Amino acid sequence: MPGFEFFGEAERKEVNDVLDSTVLMRYGFDGMRNGHWKAKELEQELQNRLGVKHAQLTTSGTTALNVALAILGVGAGDEVIMPTFTFVATFESIMNAGATPIVVEIDDTLTLDPAAVEAAITPKTKVVMPVHMCGSMADLDALKAICDQHDLFLLEDACQAYAGTYKGKALGTIGNVGCFSFDYVKTITCGEGGALVMNDDSLAIVADQYTDHGHDHIGNDRGAEEHPYMGYNFRISELNAAVGLAQVRKTDEILSVQRRNKKILKEALATVPEVSFRRLPDEDGDSATFLSFFMPTAALSNKVVDAFKEFGIDGYWNYFNNNWHYIRRWDHLANLKSLFPISDHIKNGMQDLNTMKFPNSDDYISRNISCLIKLSWSRKEVNDRAAKMVDAIKSVL
Repeated sequence: MPGFEFFGEAERKEVNDVLDSTVLMRYGFDGMRNGHWKAKELEQELQNRLGVKHAQLTTSGTTALNVALAILGVGAGDEVIMPTFTFVATFESIMNAGATPIVVEIDDTLTLDPAAVEAAITPKTKVVMPVHMCGSMADLDALKAICDQHDLFLLEDACQAYAGTYKGKALGTIGNVGCFSFDYVKTITCGEGGALVMNDDSLAIVADQYTDHGHDHIGNDRGAEEHPYMGYNFRISELNAAVGLAQVRKTDEILSVQRRNKKILKEALATVPEVSFRRLPDEDGDSATFLSFFMPTAALSNKVVDAFKEFGIDGYWNYFNNNWHYIRRWDHLANLKSLFPISDHIKNGMQDLNTMKFPNSDDYISRNISCLIKLSWSRKEVNDRAAKMVDAIKSVL
């Protein structure tokens, strides 16, 4: 991770196909394309690789979440349960749907705590949204059982976990809908892009319509198409899809390198008794984009971060002090800072995030350090990095 480390002739070839055809839009202009339909091809590749009936490309992982909530009928008066640790796009998409985000604790998987989810369910709850952060999965058996028991939708935010699996099934394909991000720093990249996947035929139809201003895409005359629903312009361009098409075909190679490099780092850190690791509900399904480990205390974790700087180690995060990924710094959400008026549904239904406490999440995130796994490292560089990380940690013990 990220896929741009593997850019080469394959990406250039796919992009040049689009430029040669002069058609950069994914719909229409059939006669000018010279047979090139990059978005359609990428969607088919994703369906084949993920073992899912339908894939719909969008402009980003964020818009994929927006579309997913729309096609599930989520809106004003509904509540969506989400974790304290995620990317801000999770609550942005819920707010944009007009629904109320309900934030709950994570556990040692660094994803939704099923017990906290169960406790947060109200008559207004419509969706449970686990976020498979840093390449690994939530406890999907427990979460799916909760959703089934309470007749709720399970929406997987797999934006950081492309190519991960859970008990043999691709992440994103276990819930009602799953979403992926293919932005510049993801496992595979379109530059900017995303996708939602589903097995429900009716959801797939409305997803295709919603991403293109509600066009029904029936017939060959775009101007004569009907609009069964209001939609938005969340269409991916053919240029972005072309890059993704080349990238998706490198998935096996990318996954192999990530897993090899992570294994080396993890085995080295496992020799330090004070280090423990994030729990993986299915270790074999880890996409290995990050190595996430815990120190016994937050103070010791902070010392390790300082030591990493001194030892010249880069590409790591302590998310407790991060503006984008942990609730502690989401002042704009806590204070409902918006360019448009917030509905009374949300104002009256939101938790008071300025006073709400999440002690379990604080404990896990303050002790956690997550290290990026690069594809471009040579074997020597990985081994040298592993030794340096161990030395840095031992220096503060």
